[in-house]
Amino acid sequence: MAQKHMLSEDEGYRLLQEFGIPVPDHAVTHNIQEARTAAARIGYPVVLKVVSPSIVHKSDAGGVVTGINTEEGLEEAFNGIFRNVIAHLPDAPISGIIVEKEVSKGLELFIGGKTDPAFGRVLSCGLGGTTIELFRDFSLRVLPAGRAHLTDMIRQLRSYPLISGYRGKPPLDEDELIRCLENAARMFESGQISEFDINPLILYEQGACAVDARIYRESGRDFSIMEKTNPDPDLFHPRSIAVIGASADPKKIGYAVFRNLLPFPGKLFPVNPNLGEVLGHPAYRSVSDIPDEVDAAVIAVPSIAVPGLIEELAVHGTKLAIIISSGFRELGDEGRRMEEKIRDTARKAGMRIVGPNCLGIVLPHLKINTTFDPTTPRKGNIGFISQSGAVITTIVDWSVPEEIGFSVIFSVGNQVDLGFIDFIRFAAAEPETRAIILYIEEIKEGVSFLHELKETTKSIPVITLKSGSSTHGKKAAASHTGSLAGDYEVYQAALTQAGAIPVFSLREAFDVAELLVSEGYPKGNRAVVITTAGGFGVLASDYAERFGVMLPSPSPGLLQELDRFLPRLWNRDNPLDIIGDGGADRFARVFDILIRFQNEWDIAMIIAVPSAVLDPTQLALEITRFSAHTQNVVIGCMIGGESMKGGLGVLRNNHIPNYDDIENAFKAIGRSLVAVKRRDDWDDQL
Repeated sequence: MAQKHMLSEDEGYRLLQEFGIPVPDHAVTHNIQEARTAAARIGYPVVLKVVSPSIVHKSDAGGVVTGINTEEGLEEAFNGIFRNVIAHLPDAPISGIIVEKEVSKGLELFIGGKTDPAFGRVLSCGLGGTTIELFRDFSLRVLPAGRAHLTDMIRQLRSYPLISGYRGKPPLDEDELIRCLENAARMFESGQISEFDINPLILYEQGACAVDARIYRESGRDFSIMEKTNPDPDLFHPRSIAVIGASADPKKIGYAVFRNLLPFPGKLFPVNPNLGEVLGHPAYRSVSDIPDEVDAAVIAVPSIAVPGLIEELAVHGTKLAIIISSGFRELGDEGRRMEEKIRDTARKAGMRIVGPNCLGIVLPHLKINTTFDPTTPRKGNIGFISQSGAVITTIVDWSVPEEIGFSVIFSVGNQVDLGFIDFIRFAAAEPETRAIILYIEEIKEGVSFLHELKETTKSIPVITLKSGSSTHGKKAAASHTGSLAGDYEVYQAALTQAGAIPVFSLREAFDVAELLVSEGYPKGNRAVVITTAGGFGVLASDYAERFGVMLPSPSPGLLQELDRFLPRLWNRDNPLDIIGDGGADRFARVFDILIRFQNEWDIAMIIAVPSAVLDPTQLALEITRFSAHTQNVVIGCMIGGESMKGGLGVLRNNHIPNYDDIENAFKAIGRSLVAVKRRDDWDDQL
């Protein structure tokens, strides 16, 4: 087991200096005479600090005295520290007293580092001093991180105006702060330490100084990228599937799984020793009785039988086993041992495992659905990978009437073998996939996961929803998956840094995915809003500002063209309020002008509401034509109920996203724009 050891104050100062982080002029002394000599050399005022391996919080033990200006004060403070420490911790060994220069006041920040169990070394920075826990203003980056990441880390702090200059105050030395972060990262990555906390790091108009630090050494940690055997890319394209535990009883999971696989065009083998047939297919007593090859097997029997079945499948040459059964490590040590046996047997045979304790997999384009979900999802372009089967069943049920389709759906389960890394790779390789959504409770092999995620996000957008942000949520996630969820803030920082788009609800995840699947990333943040509803135009302005979307005023040339046919009372600004008596033909004429002036905007949002003079179907056809004649993003916000349904169908059939709430539309745009900006600004070093 790794051993943790805290460096003494002077050892910590030497290490910081070694890596180019400025510290106060100081000396370790052992008696009052040495202290006088050191203070005279350093120059008053000075600070005294106790040096003891047993004292972490020196101030609490009376081991720090500041504001010492004279020799008399020095002697009184020196002796007082000894008295205070002995009274507070009688057995604490005292190695000496540090005499250090008392630095002038400045902005108190902190730089810290922790070793996260999932992602390895994580660097943090934020507002420091004694109020660090009060304000909780900090940002995180997983190492390694380039200069652009570290700069962004500083600039996302709520307190950044205190650094950049605020209300007439001069800016502080941001370049020096970035340099300190770079050097702290180098120190952390050197492998000499496992955790550190520089607090405060005082920042000035010129320069900075690390006044106090706690630094821990620890051995025995390894967070390198793990070598993994890449699965066969055709693993999820089987020609034959066996369902072990297939049933003719509609109340059994084996019935639901087999029923869902009936459309599968390949060979289907139900396995049940007690039945002659299942839903018109001859049943087999065991896998060994099947006269054909079995490319994949779905297992839906009690957990106690699973290890033996894996051995049987290994002998038969099966390459993929999807274990629906629960009752493994989520229930304790015995279940964990069964998982280990399953994994070892499968590895020796070259078999890959999904699960156990999972819902299964769905590939709608191949008519493969190994789940027991009562609803069959539509074909589409979203890959959905979830650590919760219940989330999948809920989303699939919701998605069908919403006409949202999927390229793949993977339920990861306990990840005894295949895990998030593999499923992301499979989803990205499917030609139908244009965006991926991840629902995450906890991640194994975090460094390798981030590497794969970063590679994927270069070509396919990945939207992530991480649960477990609350204390109760973390406990629920741990009990649900059989392993402890990681720190939420670290996850969010890591996912963002890898190029993913973090969101905070399932609805938001699909709002963003639908935008990116249909339209791709916006080229810029300039939006034009066209509406006949003035009130929604005002709301659009509010939401645009909130989510970082720019609404530029029309150019004189664009205004001139619009003035030729719009009513005299139109507002001549953006949002374009083209007056409530406008029908589809008026929208169409505006679209024609915007096509000619499309260099002035990147995103067009059409907000339409029920009206006696508006034909929603005709408007949707005009929006479709508009979208076909521009490379820019076009979004519908056809808001209302029954009267707007005809238009919604047209937009869906033509793959144009529509939002029934304009806030959700702007939120989706905003999330996408942030991802684009980070992708463009950050260097390639993760």
